[in-house]
Amino acid sequence: MTPIEFANKHSFEILNEGEGNERPINGVYCCDLLSIVMGRAKLDDAWITVMSNVNSIAVAVLADVSCIILSEGMALDDQATQKAVEQNVCVLKSNLPTYEIALLLKDIL
Repeated sequence: MTPIEFANKHSFEILNEGEGNERPINGVYCCDLLSIVMGRAKLDDAWITVMSNVNSIAVAVLADVSCIILSEGMALDDQATQKAVEQNVCVLKSNLPTYEIALLLKDIL
């Protein structure tokens, strides 16, 4: 399943489509510490976090995740939104807590 298919299925907001229709979700990584994400997230993971600044977009590119899912209703600021568009990063948003999003993702893996 792609990030956009997942977003549509669970009524998540699509903040930036990026490559969300082209890449699969092959795993899940939950973490808010960017240095840990850079070293441990895997290719095509869906990364769930509350970190919503421009540094998160850079980390998503470095870790090569399929998407960022912002939990707890977090939103991107203007700078982060612009960088997500430039870097073609899929960013989704949900009001659900990280744990509940992870449980939804477990069902598609």
